[in-house]
Amino acid sequence: MSATPMSPAARPKLSGLGKLIAVAAATIGIIYGYDQGNMAGALLFIEKDMNLSDAGSGSLNSVLVAGNIVGALIAGKLSMAIGRKLTMVLVAIGYAIFALWSALSGDIVTLDIARFFLGLTIGLSLVVAPIFIAESAPAQIRGSLVVGYQVATVTGILLGYLVDFGLSGSGNWELMLGLSAIPSVLVLFLLFRLPDTARWYLMKGRTEEARKTMVRADPGVDVDAEIAAINKDMESERGGGIGEMFRKPYLRATVFVLILGFLVQITGINAITYYSPKLFEQMGYHGNASTLGFPSIVQGCALVATIISLFIIDRFGRRPILMTGIGAMLVASVLMIVVFTTGDLQSGSTLGFIGIIVFTAGFNFGFGSLVWVYASESFPARLRGLGATFMLTADLVANFIVAQFFLPVLTDLGGAATFIIFGVLAAISFVFVLAFAPETKGKPLEQVRFFWQNGGRWPSEQELASHVDK
Repeated sequence: MSATPMSPAARPKLSGLGKLIAVAAATIGIIYGYDQGNMAGALLFIEKDMNLSDAGSGSLNSVLVAGNIVGALIAGKLSMAIGRKLTMVLVAIGYAIFALWSALSGDIVTLDIARFFLGLTIGLSLVVAPIFIAESAPAQIRGSLVVGYQVATVTGILLGYLVDFGLSGSGNWELMLGLSAIPSVLVLFLLFRLPDTARWYLMKGRTEEARKTMVRADPGVDVDAEIAAINKDMESERGGGIGEMFRKPYLRATVFVLILGFLVQITGINAITYYSPKLFEQMGYHGNASTLGFPSIVQGCALVATIISLFIIDRFGRRPILMTGIGAMLVASVLMIVVFTTGDLQSGSTLGFIGIIVFTAGFNFGFGSLVWVYASESFPARLRGLGATFMLTADLVANFIVAQFFLPVLTDLGGAATFIIFGVLAAISFVFVLAFAPETKGKPLEQVRFFWQNGGRWPSEQELASHVDK
């Protein structure tokens, strides 16, 4: 395969099926992002209606993350058993049902149960949506569609804040939580028109359906060559197990992705996503225009940072972007410590507003855009899915801790102590990436995997040649 990039004119255009897949994936991404972000504003009004403590408020987000963990753990087997498409249909149905259930909840227990099942749906989506996109799209535009899903997710978070802001005058938290049911129902009609992925059809021995799907997705594809490539890839995926992940030569890579996945969330990004209005109140901002409007601006900046990162990653490499993003989070934590120790918190802190923007944009520029790349590059095909699952599980466990304990820590210890903790964790992340994360820009997957098998050291040409010969 030639390494020469295709000219813009030579890039394939999306087929009719490709456009449907892109729209469906973007819609699911927006719904997921919206359901992640809409609780931030709704929580201000739910707390008043239900007279919640900080622990009760935290449960509304931590129970969502607990559902994420369950959904992510069952997603792989479910999508293998019933298909990627049908799992996506279940995701859309779940989004609709549990958004409405949340909106109709009259007490905290009922709302927590609805949020758990919404979280389970999100967990399924986190695993299956990227798989569905990657397996459905033509190879030449697969990356851009996966990137588009990430951008759609950040866009959904921004929309969640904007809707909360728009409805803040009425305090209608029920509508804030329930609105995502509308696009969830609409996307069902689109999903029903899609076939499953060619790869899943081949896994099930349904070769003719795989052929038809390939031609619909990419009319210019060499079907026989594509089928042969998929079958070869599936053959290479067989035989991997959890035990192999914790033995040499893959133990080092396993430990790396587990720690990196945990650091992604424990550094505090979802404290901002889930609780921005509460944080802005702590910084002295008052009124819905400030506590909901300013967080919307923060998420808009996060979206811009995500897009910039995705445009420059292949030019500057992974490590510089990842370390720049983490460095920005560290600087932002220092700014927030200064704000809470020396600032005037009676009328709102401009420096604090800047600090939150830098923190969120830094995360999306670095961790948010790049972390999953390492899970896919660090293992051979037979262990790649397990590697991604391990990283996601570590990520969600840390997310649960932040969701449950951020508000009590902020209230009991104060903003300065809270951001000292986040600053220390960001510093640890920076040192960890500096010491252990390889620069994989332009490296073939074989070389990247051999880096981990070689004790975290890039192989010489002779070593690599010997490894390949074996």
